[in-house]
Amino acid sequence: MRGIYTTDQAQIIFFDTAGIHQPRDKLGAFMVDAARLAFEEADIIYAMVETELPGKREQELLAQVSAAEKTTFLVINKADLVKKDVLIPVIDHYSKLMAFNEIVPISALDGDNVEKLLALTLGYLPESPPYYPEDILSDRIERDFIAEYIREQVFLNTKDEIPYSTAVLIDDMKERAGGGAFISATIYLEKDSQKGILIGKGGAMIKKIGRDARAEIEHFLGYPVYLDLYVKIQKKWRKDGKALKRFGYR
Repeated sequence: MRGIYTTDQAQIIFFDTAGIHQPRDKLGAFMVDAARLAFEEADIIYAMVETELPGKREQELLAQVSAAEKTTFLVINKADLVKKDVLIPVIDHYSKLMAFNEIVPISALDGDNVEKLLALTLGYLPESPPYYPEDILSDRIERDFIAEYIREQVFLNTKDEIPYSTAVLIDDMKERAGGGAFISATIYLEKDSQKGILIGKGGAMIKKIGRDARAEIEHFLGYPVYLDLYVKIQKKWRKDGKALKRFGYR
């Protein structure tokens, strides 16, 4: 997914990748390929970590980033949650793993230092005509965002009980006569056992997911929404090339 940030001075296109890992299915392979392609196309790589000493996962990430031989920023998120005497050793440990062009502690939640990060980014970007019109915020359409809001609420509400085997398709989206929109979506899972967890006792879980997703969607769209959710099983869809294309992984 591309996020497009345009000002009077510049246009910055952000790619959000899943990182490079050892894939276990076709979905994992797709994610790795997408991340590698983003590495190749990028002018700058943000290696985003949290305010903890680097572990094995972070060391592997930096090895991959270093191999790309690109301008790299270490972006340390959640810096607002720790004191300076905790943050300094974190920066010191990371600095020994790789030579970063910039190190920027931020708080994505509060926006602390985000303006500094953007200003530093502009200093490293090459001159170029804009790739997109200035009023475009993403290369995705509304339905893609709505599907992601629903999927996000599945993760937040079920936590570890439903792994990353959830796909969402928007079946229908149309205006309602009294204002707002009607949206029908299907949540696809891989196992029958996951369906009971997602629906919950008396439908409590799926209702909560629907309420939480609707609030996010209404904030995004700016008008009231009626959201209708269904749950279906698509066994082993992460290993099925046709299913991956159907769910938007192209």
